[in-house]
Amino acid sequence: MIRSITATLFAFGIASSSFAETPAFTLQSPDITDGKPMGKAQELAGFGCDGGNHSPALSWTGVPPETKSLALTVYDPDAPTGSGWWHWVVFNIPADTTSLPADIDASGKGLPEGASQSLTDYGKAGFGGACPPQGDKPHRYQFTLHALRTDKLDLAADTMPAMVGFMLHANAIGQASLETTYQR
Repeated sequence: MIRSITATLFAFGIASSSFAETPAFTLQSPDITDGKPMGKAQELAGFGCDGGNHSPALSWTGVPPETKSLALTVYDPDAPTGSGWWHWVVFNIPADTTSLPADIDASGKGLPEGASQSLTDYGKAGFGGACPPQGDKPHRYQFTLHALRTDKLDLAADTMPAMVGFMLHANAIGQASLETTYQR
């Protein structure tokens, strides 16, 4: 039985050495750690929160070779809205980009040329830090880098996050994520 499964896998090219050599698509940060709480620097400055509202530095490896552009989203699925909360939406990041610096501001200073930030659920573009309700359970913040099959998403800077999300899912060929938490 084992021999027939192995033979079948080889026949379909599933168990080849090149498959094992494909690097993992990963997202990491020196400022935030997967599975750990974010610091006060990533808390919003507004809405009753008094953090630094600094976007974390991010870097990635293993982007699928057929990627034509990238997009980044930061989403809180635990927000008490019934639909979560979009904290940052960046798209049209050139495919050869391998990192974003910390402290990208609302004007986009620090983004690679051609990249765009669209609206967040705070009603404006740019990174909007964590600001869960005081005393609520820890909220999860999902930083997701999307590898896309298109050179550019033809979207305006005032595009709502749900529309950007729709276009990301329609064009995604891979994703790398890290998830942090925050509680006040």
